[in-house]
Amino acid sequence: MDVDGGADNAEGVVDADRVVVDCGLYVDGRRAPGRLPLGRAGDVARESGGFVWLGLEGPTVADVAAVAGEFGLPALAVEDAVKAHQRPKLEVYGDVVFVVLKPVRYVDHDEVVDVGEIALFLGQHFVVTVRHGQGDVLRRVREELDRGEGPAAGFGPAGVLYRAADLVVDGYESALGEIDVDVDDIEARVFGPGQVNHAERIYKLKQEAAEVRRAVLPLGRPLQRLVDGDVPHVPPTSAPYFRDVQDHLLRAADAVEAVERQLGDVLQANTARVTVAQSEVALRQNGDMRKISAWAAIALVPTAIAGVYGMNFEFIPELRWRYGYFLVLGVIAAVCVGLHRLFRRNGWL
Repeated sequence: MDVDGGADNAEGVVDADRVVVDCGLYVDGRRAPGRLPLGRAGDVARESGGFVWLGLEGPTVADVAAVAGEFGLPALAVEDAVKAHQRPKLEVYGDVVFVVLKPVRYVDHDEVVDVGEIALFLGQHFVVTVRHGQGDVLRRVREELDRGEGPAAGFGPAGVLYRAADLVVDGYESALGEIDVDVDDIEARVFGPGQVNHAERIYKLKQEAAEVRRAVLPLGRPLQRLVDGDVPHVPPTSAPYFRDVQDHLLRAADAVEAVERQLGDVLQANTARVTVAQSEVALRQNGDMRKISAWAAIALVPTAIAGVYGMNFEFIPELRWRYGYFLVLGVIAAVCVGLHRLFRRNGWL
């Protein structure tokens, strides 16, 4: 690990320039100057009475090997942290607490929810964080902690967890607020003029709302455990702060439910309008076909009669009759007029 002019740590496992974001010592809510080398991080934290925060971004199993050895991280939790794609959860492995958070942000111009993942290992004297995806949650927490601001500075490792969870849940509410704006927009379009089918956009918004729901709902149980105070390294004085985060999470869960319900109603309304429009088109097409069929039937009469008398046979009835031509024209006219009146009475013309 490149610290004070050095290159890698003694084991040569972790490439600091690639995966280590920062490694700092915090004592009494204040950061000590400099950046710690990984090989000394655990010893320094225990000797100083403070805690070390080591941040990693997108590491591999090999990258985490030295960190796990230095802080005694459980192998199963390390595997989960490296592979990512975990549900929000809180697990206790002996003296180590493992927490997974799923921050989200809404990319408005694409109408897509970008979901990241943060894994936190909490011990008595350390916090190890692993981040996957985009997001500024951990950076903001570290900046606050470096300045000694906020309640996170007074709770040790639990303070990092509290502030990270707080910012993640605030992100849920922010994303849902932006989704709600797009839902209102698509609702106005569905009930506005025109017969455009908005089903594709509605389904896309439903999928994005479901992404937020998968991040929000599983976090309820971990926060309840933190509020109850049965988690190691989480002081009882932090319970009110976690309870506040829990309240915001419940509000976000209600917002997710409201958005999904509204999208379901809009989808039904859109389907109904599209169905009505298609029915109207079908009715118009049926009317056009009836008119075409009626005129074709009328045109068939003179065609058929003319075809009969156009045959080259010598002995056709009335062929040499003096008034035959006028009789045939009269029959054609009478039949055509009769058919026209019949079709008009039946609504075909």
